[in-house]
Amino acid sequence: MSAAAKWGAALVLAALALPRPAAAHAILVDSKPAEAAEVAGPDVKFTLEFNSRIDSARSSLLLVADGQDPKPLALRESAAPNELDSAASGLAPGSYKLRWQVLSVDGHVSRGNLNFKVRAP
Repeated sequence: MSAAAKWGAALVLAALALPRPAAAHAILVDSKPAEAAEVAGPDVKFTLEFNSRIDSARSSLLLVADGQDPKPLALRESAAPNELDSAASGLAPGSYKLRWQVLSVDGHVSRGNLNFKVRAP
């Protein structure tokens, strides 16, 4: 192998070893209510915290009651760039699923569900 080829190979290996920005999805790290929690109704506030900044303008929350169609929830202005905040009122006792979809600032879309129950006040 010539000296130029050895030098070129060394440059390629060095470039591969350089740190690169991580391309990661936003991961749900905390929520209120918590997964499988039972909360007093009929009004419930939601806060979902992620491990990275999210684009709340391109994110969404849907509330699904057993046997019913999903209902979109309005997002509230959040002081934290990694949180989604919302609320629902008039919820009857029963099981619910909060479907979330967020766009992280690195361009990746993440989705998930948060299951919880509402009990009578």
